[in-house]
Amino acid sequence: MKILNNIALTVVIIGALNWLLIGLFDFNLVETIFGSVTWLERLIYIIVGIGGLWSLMFYKPIND
Repeated sequence: MKILNNIALTVVIIGALNWLLIGLFDFNLVETIFGSVTWLERLIYIIVGIGGLWSLMFYKPIND
């Protein structure tokens, strides 16, 4: 489980850096690396999204 958590965290960080580059410089790193292979680019975005959903479990419940 720890390995899956580390993979999810890494994928989310890569996705966040890609969005930072898009926001600051209008530069899409995923598109640059994988070219115009639409299905592969879409797959990468799906993996990042799943990693983000998986990372929701890192939140700890707040005890009142």
